[in-house]
Amino acid sequence: MEIQAILAKCDHTLLAPDATWEQIKAVCEDGLRFHTASVCIPAAYVQPAKQLVGDRLAVCTVIGFPNGYSTTAAKCFEAADAVQNGADEIDMVINVGWAKAGEFDRVQSEIAAVKKACAGRLLKVIIETCLLTDEEKIALCRAVSNAGADYIKTSTGFSTGGATRHDVALLRAHVAPTVKVKAAGGIASLQDAADFIALGADRLGTSRVVKLAKAAQGE
Repeated sequence: MEIQAILAKCDHTLLAPDATWEQIKAVCEDGLRFHTASVCIPAAYVQPAKQLVGDRLAVCTVIGFPNGYSTTAAKCFEAADAVQNGADEIDMVINVGWAKAGEFDRVQSEIAAVKKACAGRLLKVIIETCLLTDEEKIALCRAVSNAGADYIKTSTGFSTGGATRHDVALLRAHVAPTVKVKAAGGIASLQDAADFIALGADRLGTSRVVKLAKAAQGE
């Protein structure tokens, strides 16, 4: 698979807690240069990032991140605030404890509330697959689909594991046709990226693909 086709599906990501504006700015410039799908950055940097890139690049941010256990009201506020600051896409983390307790209706209601707060922007729902059984993942596919989200996303990249080939295929098989899949965490090579896309991922959350593209150009 051509590297540019892979880059076009990448949310070029920097979510480190010590990320500075200069680093975020560099990520935005790389996103523009390599024509990534978006840049995924902390909420505090959304407004200046959007001022920098304008309509040339989508800006994505995360809410309820990385643990997902803030209240629904807090998540809705975060989403609305991000949209007001210029975010084009929102990646939210579910309350994994609710899922482990079988409270999938509660998870679904929260996703629907956050989707409403997104005011038409894309919503990607992070379910943290490394903490779930396959049965829980399938139940969450139903919840995400029924809530009207745009994507189901494997991982935050901050827990015990990232995307796996098994999980990407499982999610693709069980979400509604209208819901896309985002693989994130642990995408270490172009082969990983190509495999995830072949298995049904429409987006990849990673910083490594841009680094590999730079290396290919001798940088």
